[in-house]
Amino acid sequence: MKRIGYPKAKLTAAIGLAVSLAACSDSNTAPETAAVPANVSSAPAQVVAQSTNPERNAYFGDLHVHTMYSFDAFIFGTTSSPDEAYEFAKGDTIVHPAGFPMTLDRPLDFYGVSDHAFYLGVMRQMADPNTEISKHEAAEGMTSLGDGPNRNAKFQRIISFMRSDRGIEINDPEIGKNAWGDIIAAANRHNDPGKFTAFIAYEYTSSSSDRGNLHRNVIFRGDTAPERPFSRLDSTNPEDLWDWMDSNRGEGFESLAIPHNSNGSNGRMFSLLDWAGNPLDSAYASQRMRNEPLIEITQVKGTSDTHPALSPNDEWADFEIMPYRIATMLQSEPNGSYIRQAYLNGLSLQDGQGFNPFKFGVIGSSDTHNATYAGDEDDYWSKVGLRDSSPLLRGSVPLETPNEDGSEYALSAQNTWGASGLAGVWAEENTRGAIYDAFRRKETFGTTGPRMKVRFFAGYNLPSLDDPALVSKAYEGGVTMGADLIAEQGNSPEFIAWVARDAMSAPLQRLQIIKGWVEGGEAQERVIDVACSGGIAVDPATNRCPDNGAK
Repeated sequence: MKRIGYPKAKLTAAIGLAVSLAACSDSNTAPETAAVPANVSSAPAQVVAQSTNPERNAYFGDLHVHTMYSFDAFIFGTTSSPDEAYEFAKGDTIVHPAGFPMTLDRPLDFYGVSDHAFYLGVMRQMADPNTEISKHEAAEGMTSLGDGPNRNAKFQRIISFMRSDRGIEINDPEIGKNAWGDIIAAANRHNDPGKFTAFIAYEYTSSSSDRGNLHRNVIFRGDTAPERPFSRLDSTNPEDLWDWMDSNRGEGFESLAIPHNSNGSNGRMFSLLDWAGNPLDSAYASQRMRNEPLIEITQVKGTSDTHPALSPNDEWADFEIMPYRIATMLQSEPNGSYIRQAYLNGLSLQDGQGFNPFKFGVIGSSDTHNATYAGDEDDYWSKVGLRDSSPLLRGSVPLETPNEDGSEYALSAQNTWGASGLAGVWAEENTRGAIYDAFRRKETFGTTGPRMKVRFFAGYNLPSLDDPALVSKAYEGGVTMGADLIAEQGNSPEFIAWVARDAMSAPLQRLQIIKGWVEGGEAQERVIDVACSGGIAVDPATNRCPDNGAK
């Protein structure tokens, strides 16, 4: 079963959507849209011929892509350039480090190469015996990396060097500058307004002292960017990244940051304390929301929606849980690591103190380190080159010889990974400006790969579901997902939830609204099925679709 990340509207509650795929159903007989009850729209998708659509089109892309310039991509065999990554996103074939071809079944609408800013391009230069940095002691063995096990051993040695007091020795500014320039130039070469959008981007790869993941992808709106990206070598404090972004915004470089893998943050990503250990305040909330309007809710390394310990009444709360801190086998603390709980904590802060630092929209992306998208379940090649290029390495098939503890599968975090994810946006046209502005207003959604189209409106006196001008009137008289709805005293809001299946994927099994609210000072959560496949009615006693055999 696949689920999508949920958009949200805010009243005095956090309200989200979840859509489940019925993987065992016949895709030729299922309806294009799920049947919906009153106040939830099932308006059909519209095919729009013009390049600019005031009612907005759904576009799909990946903003989390690593190429040969990322240290942990190159060392495991990825030699594809940013240019090749963009060509792949547009439909071309490139070769996996293990030698097999990789091709999308259909092109993406937008893409963002987001290589790690620290040690940018360094590993590639270390592997060239003609460069000065290849002669550094840390580069020993880089010119003859060999097979997977040798590469893994070299990776561990060089990571240890990077974390030492001498790590700065191999962060060559000139190498980084040249790589960054190529990343910018590639995005501008491949950006084709109206047809394909390529964003200038990079990854800020920070972590807490206990190995909690605090990574962010930084996305730029325009065709220029600062001379060099801000990295963990400048500061591991994300608040310093926000200061840098604020400063650059004043210089004409508009950007936003998208945190990812909060599931591996060990409670740090959505902590109720700032970096210095002080309680969050309105200034923190304002700066975070200005710089981080979105969160990556799903990717190869698991889904960051919720956890069984946090949502005990959601029977799918264990969906694609990756329980470890990133690049370790250390357990990650769920509390403070999942988005749905952050929404509830944000409502509590708003209710008690008048500010909310967690009013995020959501997207999905892949975190591929192969320069290619990794969200297709039926063509899944994982994400780290030669390190997980076979089912055996991914823990998908039993080992020939069991481990010492008797277990039969590879002991690694990879066996908790899966094909995911995809960013969806509603924008007037396929251009940088229109799609970026959709990010800003949070009219976005995330899926684990299927290209279902999801939208959500809230308001008062919304149009009837059979109104031919439903969408335009909903935009005019309501608010979209990610926006704020101002409460009207004595008046109940109405909602329009709209979803259309991906014609090339499994049918939709159900549509859910996940409601969060504060009552008596306590945060509450409820999962409500609002539409069931095949026209089956929701059971009013349980707010659940009756079992129809779908898994």
